[in-house]
Amino acid sequence: MGIPHVDVKAQYAPLMDQLKAAFADTLESGRFIFGPEVEAFEREAAAYLGCAETVSCANGTDALVLAMDALDIGPGDEVICPAFTFYATAEAIARRGATPVFADIDPVSLNIDPAEVARKITANTKAIMPVHLFGRPAPLAEIQAFGLPVIEDSAQAFGAAGIATSVVSTFSFFPTKNLFALGDGGLIGVNDPAVAERLRMLRFHGSRAKKTFEYVGYNSRLDAVQASMLRIFLPHLPTWNTQRREAAGRYAELGLGDLVELPVDEAGHVYHMYCVRSSERDQLAAALGAAGIGFAVYYDPPLHLQPALAYLGYKPGDLPVTEQAALENLCLPMWGGISEAQQAEVVDVLRKASALLPT
Repeated sequence: MGIPHVDVKAQYAPLMDQLKAAFADTLESGRFIFGPEVEAFEREAAAYLGCAETVSCANGTDALVLAMDALDIGPGDEVICPAFTFYATAEAIARRGATPVFADIDPVSLNIDPAEVARKITANTKAIMPVHLFGRPAPLAEIQAFGLPVIEDSAQAFGAAGIATSVVSTFSFFPTKNLFALGDGGLIGVNDPAVAERLRMLRFHGSRAKKTFEYVGYNSRLDAVQASMLRIFLPHLPTWNTQRREAAGRYAELGLGDLVELPVDEAGHVYHMYCVRSSERDQLAAALGAAGIGFAVYYDPPLHLQPALAYLGYKPGDLPVTEQAALENLCLPMWGGISEAQQAEVVDVLRKASALLPT
């Protein structure tokens, strides 16, 4: 059957009876939008994250757009972000009519480089949007020190240490995430009550109670079924994240570092993806595919070279560290509970493929 890149079902299969019971309870209640399940999940998520409160929404991209709207970011404003990230990061900025300004990344962490951020700040900079890439926390203290609003794109990092300390932080519950729904879902961690109140209105057409509409808002709501699933998964997240960290350590113990450049481990990293680097990435990826082993190559081409963002005027060579990472990254199988035997098979395939590469 091979080895998948991510095995979501392996994580939720032991909880199947609880999931079915929660679904049946929601059916019996007849409450599918908002309601007690959503409210309870928002409270529990805020407690887990350590932020003042949370506001749920339909998906992680909506979370970004809603956060920027709540902070009055729009036409004429610039938001600094990395180009080595999923398209939604910059897409959400552009959707608000603001301008994405790309800063290069650190070559080791692959997160946005604060020194590069400093070079990109102008009088029009309205916010900075770091991404906690692949589950590794970005250098928030250095970024917050610039004194600008910080919107944390935390889509890949629920449970990572030290995050959700900015005015807003956004999360995705896409099914491959560390904390996942059985469909789509999003969340915004908030540390300003006025921003939280505006977010609750914006996600529901700019209204508090259906009759009076104070903003031009959105229809972006987490449904009760997904909230009930997330409430079951949330208590298991510490174990799943610990298993991911243990799996990252096993890849190193199995000798993977002799074949490729490993990600540098650090406190707080929750390994949403296990991303290695190699100048022979394409050959190694082909070997994995031929062996039935799942993998992923991310952000190639990076955002500043995407056709939809060509109007920004970036060209090849503008972000050299980003462009090199796009050519070299290779994400190997990773999930909470991946077995040592599965990891050993991955390393064995890569070792055999490496032996065939020209020296």
